[in-house]
Amino acid sequence: MQSPLRLPEYRAYAQIRFFMSMGWHMQAIVVQWYVYELTKDLFILGLIGLAEALPAITAALPMGSLVDRMEKRRAITIAGLIILLSALGTTTLTHPSLLALLGKDVILIGLFACIIVNGSARSMYSPAMFTTLGKVVPVDMIPQASALGSTLWQTAMIAGPIAASLLYGMAGVTVSGLVYVGLMLISLTGITMLPRMDAVRHEERRPIREELTAGLRFIFSKNIILGALSLDLFAVLFGGVTALLPYFSDEILGTGEWGLGFLRSSMSVGSVAMMAYLSIRPPKGRVGRVLLWAVAGYGVSIIAFGFSTNFLLSIALLGMAGMFDSISVVVRHTVLQLQTPEEMKGRVAAANTMFITSSNEIGAFESGVAAKLLGAVNSVLFGGVMTLVVVAVIAWRNKELRRMEL
Repeated sequence: MQSPLRLPEYRAYAQIRFFMSMGWHMQAIVVQWYVYELTKDLFILGLIGLAEALPAITAALPMGSLVDRMEKRRAITIAGLIILLSALGTTTLTHPSLLALLGKDVILIGLFACIIVNGSARSMYSPAMFTTLGKVVPVDMIPQASALGSTLWQTAMIAGPIAASLLYGMAGVTVSGLVYVGLMLISLTGITMLPRMDAVRHEERRPIREELTAGLRFIFSKNIILGALSLDLFAVLFGGVTALLPYFSDEILGTGEWGLGFLRSSMSVGSVAMMAYLSIRPPKGRVGRVLLWAVAGYGVSIIAFGFSTNFLLSIALLGMAGMFDSISVVVRHTVLQLQTPEEMKGRVAAANTMFITSSNEIGAFESGVAAKLLGAVNSVLFGGVMTLVVVAVIAWRNKELRRMEL
């Protein structure tokens, strides 16, 4: 089977996705650790997720509709430049000289403002990139291209946090910031190599409410898509541990900022390994049951991580969680690409952002609140158990998903 990477348009898409992802995952680590050093407060770490999620959720539907009506390179360019602006803001605000000049409270407010800007931009970036994939590869390559794109995403999630933690420890916060700004600039140069992708919609304009909710109504009309999205939504919402990793690295495992980068990357290492396999052998057959078992495996891995006090074991468990999660991601992306009409992809991708992308950040907020109430370890155990409960309920209620085949 021919690799999508043989296509220059897909290589441009891959360049944009990889370097932008690596840049903002570096940014996330730098900001997360900097805020943790300033406050030592788990609840504030959770608020970082909420600050990114709220604009993404509120802007998702109008942005999805807008992207469907826009030339896609223009949409990616606008979103990418705003994300770059956010990165420049966080790099400036984390410069050591500004802390003494402005004070901790002002720095925190500024960082949260940059995070809000980033979340708003990603509400345009995500549907624009989702729509672009179906335009740079043939239909028969979509499962392979989706798995390969997810592999690149996860590779960036490995390289970004490790690079950020090592640079932070050795060269300081400012150098780390300059590097992630540079990576985002490299990403944006890939836009010049994309083909022109005009809007394909020609239908008459409909009432604004109907227009904005079209993606959501499409998802709720498809039990298989709704079930797959719900699994990911609640698994990430309850089973996410990313926001609490600074605490586990510092207090439970005693590894500090360098350990945080490896912990944050370990889940992505497992994901890349599985996605590399799935890019060669895309999921086929009774993938509905595989999806359910994969999300259950993710929940079990998170519960085991909550009990672990060994650094290497914790890394291994997060790696297993990443492997299970990658199966869910590939199946979901493939189903969405194959079952969504071309003229609806922007709006459906926007609705998907509300379900999945924002659930990472809302999950971070949930983790912060739960950790404040239950303690960090108990909040992780609670999240893993809730993930298993969700799998059981969806498996019982959604027969179409159980029987889904590709």
